[in-house]
Amino acid sequence: MPDRKNDNPRTSQMIPWCSLLLMALLIACGPSRENRIVVGSKNFTEQLILGEIIAQQIENKTHLPVERRFYLAGTYICHQAILGGRIDIYPEYTGTALTAVLKAKPDANREEVYNQVKAEYETRFNLAVGPPFGFNDTFAIEIRGDDARHLNLKTISQAAPFTPNWRAGFGYEFMERPDGYKGLAAIYNLHFADNPRIMDLGLLTRALKDKQVDLIAGNTTDGLIPALDLYVLEDDKHYFPPYEAVPIIRQQTLARHPEIKLALDELTGKISDADMRQLNYAVDGQHQDVKQVVREFLRKKRL
Repeated sequence: MPDRKNDNPRTSQMIPWCSLLLMALLIACGPSRENRIVVGSKNFTEQLILGEIIAQQIENKTHLPVERRFYLAGTYICHQAILGGRIDIYPEYTGTALTAVLKAKPDANREEVYNQVKAEYETRFNLAVGPPFGFNDTFAIEIRGDDARHLNLKTISQAAPFTPNWRAGFGYEFMERPDGYKGLAAIYNLHFADNPRIMDLGLLTRALKDKQVDLIAGNTTDGLIPALDLYVLEDDKHYFPPYEAVPIIRQQTLARHPEIKLALDELTGKISDADMRQLNYAVDGQHQDVKQVVREFLRKKRL
């Protein structure tokens, strides 16, 4: 026997109106976009951790509701998302902002890089650049620890003669960026056995450890470097600029909620290179829940 409970035409006509009314009530009860802060991040562990630190700090200090939009691919996607108002804040690195976004030449001076990025982001994009969190996550040219010890390699220059027999693995952005592969290969005269493999950042260290590749461009704050017995070659020609982690914030968001600046300013200088390495290892190496890792970190820092 067919279900007859919706046969009444009057009842059938009322259902859409009831649904619309319910949706309207839910929207009215929830926080409006103006009173909800959206935090974004790129698609690797450190960015997820930094995004969560920003989110929890805002929640703890301002009681504003925070929406998390993490794993937004790379730099270009995050930059377009914040320009389009789809996110309010995301963590960035000064050297990345300088070279990948502003298309400026690399500079080794931390203070000058920060000041240039801060000034140009404000005038060109109406974006605020907050104070550095305290660590410098520069690119790390890594090889296996066994190879470094066996060949007595300490610098990229010393490794260069061996690269014609090596396979390299890099992230997509590193292959495309002006501070990436092309410039590095030119300044150090690097030549590999084949074209570099383009891989997701989260797969690079494991691929190196498993001998799928012999050299990668990772991050100096990667917690898996000591855990997997990898070795970071010294950038002896000082190719890479500083990559200090900073929050990027929409000026419109700060105008509506100036308390956000006060909350994030408390994070200034609070995360050291060692801190970030330990946080990354807790999530990547020990597979701990990122929210709990961040919660414990903020508690220890008395934030």
